Amino acid sequence: MQRVALILMLFVLLMNGRHGGNTPPATFDSLSVQARALDIADSALSKDYGPLRLTAAWQLSGSHAAFGGFSSLFVKEDGALVALNDTGELFGFRVKGPQGAGFVEPLPRIGIEQSWPSWEWDSESMQRDPATGRIWVGFELLQRICRYAPDFKALEGCVTPRAMLRWPVTGSIESLVRFADGRFLAISEMGTNAAGAHDVLLWQGDPVDPATPPPVHLGYRPPTGYRPTDALWLGGDRLLVLNRRLTLADGFTTRLTVVTLPRLEEGAVLTGRVIATFAPPGLADNFEAMALSREKGRPVLWVASDDNHLFLQRSLLLRFDLPADWVSDRPAP
Repeated sequence: MQRVALILMLFVLLMNGRHGGNTPPATFDSLSVQARALDIADSALSKDYGPLRLTAAWQLSGSHAAFGGFSSLFVKEDGALVALNDTGELFGFRVKGPQGAGFVEPLPRIGIEQSWPSWEWDSESMQRDPATGRIWVGFELLQRICRYAPDFKALEGCVTPRAMLRWPVTGSIESLVRFADGRFLAISEMGTNAAGAHDVLLWQGDPVDPATPPPVHLGYRPPTGYRPTDALWLGGDRLLVLNRRLTLADGFTTRLTVVTLPRLEEGAVLTGRVIATFAPPGLADNFEAMALSREKGRPVLWVASDDNHLFLQRSLLLRFDLPADWVSDRPAP
């Protein structure tokens, strides 16, 4: 009964999408992160991860009150992690090598929006161009995509795509993908098309650039009962999609699918194959973020959870070795 009561509480707290109250955005500050290593020796866990090899897992806590709520993530070339939470705040830190000083800072905003409460900045997705350092962020409640200068030094522009306006504001742009040729893909968490697939938008260029044509619609079919929370392009026709479910029986469970991308054009349907499952009694929580890095030439997958700043949940960070041939420099179809 206690478990059921806790999960019912999660349903109530997560339904309204406002977890930050009227808290103002954090100001720039130093940050100390404690990364407590979790035991991964249990061989029973490995069967759930298929071709992925779990090499480390941490439970994170930070010295700043805004720490947590991670919805997107990327890894810089020097190995530092940059996480974005669901109230428009960035966290830079390390879990390996020299710890050094981390940081917390708010996303740059236009002047008229500086005083908005943090809950309005429901930042749920992020992409970085490694060649230029520019970053794109997707906001759910605002139904907006914004582009930032390298290291988030300035806000370069925003767009509210008309095609996104019919998506539910608390189930909108959870996933944002940038292909090497400059095309962008956005997957709605809850918005569906007439065929029942999750709506997917494909831009032929930067969605913030006024010269980019309007997007075309594709579809994504997640595992039954699950909703997409993040996507990661590995090169060529390989796309990873993180899919989440919350039920009274199991709490949070997540399935990671690999999609073999068809030709990306109007009406195409993306369907994934489940390759890994995160479920109790193993490492399970509200996983919403993925990132890709390389260590000694080998591809590494990072997966992080959004604790919604609730005592019932944890900020988890998992590290997996990917099969070497899964990542390539081939163009997307």
